Amino acid sequence: MNSEFSLSEDIIYLNHAAVAPWPARTARAVEAFARENVRYGAAHYPRWLEVESSLRKRMAKLINSPSTADIAILKSTSEALSVVAHGIDWRPGDNLVIFAQEFPSNRLVWEALKPRGVEVRLIDLQADQHPEQRMIAACDARTRLVSVSSVQYASGFRTDLEPIGAHCRQRGILYCIDAIQSLGAIPFDVQHYRADFVMADGHKWMLGPEGCALFYSREEARDRLTLHQHGWRMVARPGDYDDTSWSLSPTATRFECGSPNMLGIHALDASLSLLLEIGIDRVHGALMERSDYLLELFERHAQRIRVLSSCEQRRRSGIVTFRLEGGEPQDSVYRRLMSAGVVCASRGGGVRFSPHFYTPLSDLDRAVEKLLSI
Repeated sequence: MNSEFSLSEDIIYLNHAAVAPWPARTARAVEAFARENVRYGAAHYPRWLEVESSLRKRMAKLINSPSTADIAILKSTSEALSVVAHGIDWRPGDNLVIFAQEFPSNRLVWEALKPRGVEVRLIDLQADQHPEQRMIAACDARTRLVSVSSVQYASGFRTDLEPIGAHCRQRGILYCIDAIQSLGAIPFDVQHYRADFVMADGHKWMLGPEGCALFYSREEARDRLTLHQHGWRMVARPGDYDDTSWSLSPTATRFECGSPNMLGIHALDASLSLLLEIGIDRVHGALMERSDYLLELFERHAQRIRVLSSCEQRRRSGIVTFRLEGGEPQDSVYRRLMSAGVVCASRGGGVRFSPHFYTPLSDLDRAVEKLLSI
């Protein structure tokens, strides 16, 4: 994999939970697309559409979607969440259930429904060891939707998605999963989880660009969303520009109202080709090896480093968040690490490290050495 990643020797990149570096093949795909535009314009657009079709197939494989017809390519996780939130026919007195520690994208979009009389029920992840059961217990006859992140952005806490999905399917509650901190890092099975909607932008663990996102909608759930964006591409016959009796696409492309982000599509298709070529199980195994290694390093210095992420195996992900003890503010620790070339993030009251499967273990050694020198 060394040929795919050539990060500057001046940095230690531990920020894949934010924005990831591109593999070499992704850069080549973008360069080739740019050269083609310069020389030929859109003369080869039919071939571009083949790349778009390839990306849908890769996305479907990544999440074990029953069909590529369930896959839309949108701009972002936030856009996909908004499509769901504002597509449901809410009634005053309805409620939805989320975790209190969600990233703003998976919180603000639901809180924006409060003026319509929708109650947002917040479940504290940290209250006990069984937050999924408390989420299930919070549902009642007026619960229309449950929305969760598969992995929490700040702590890396991995949600047990299956029991929530089983409960929602049994009760006719829509189930929405923000999978941006899973896809590309952890095996994901949309059918096993019984999800109605799944979304994830490609710029984190999928190693792709910003502005190109996966949006899965289960066929039976799609028709429950009213569209608020319309354009030439979301119809059943998008190439028939003279059709005055148009109808919605029966597939998830109904959520793609306008022209596709062909540049982003070429990039993300290349990035996913690498991950699927290696195999997500292998990627996950290598990533967990690195998380284990980080935790072992932190354990050796437990008097100075306090791990904030769960160390329970089933709750772990590619994110390890910690605090450096000793009185210095964590934002200051973060800034000093960044100045020392350790690319990381300040999240959840601590510092967040997020390596990927290809990160050299020696980089983790160096990062901890720099941390301890603060």
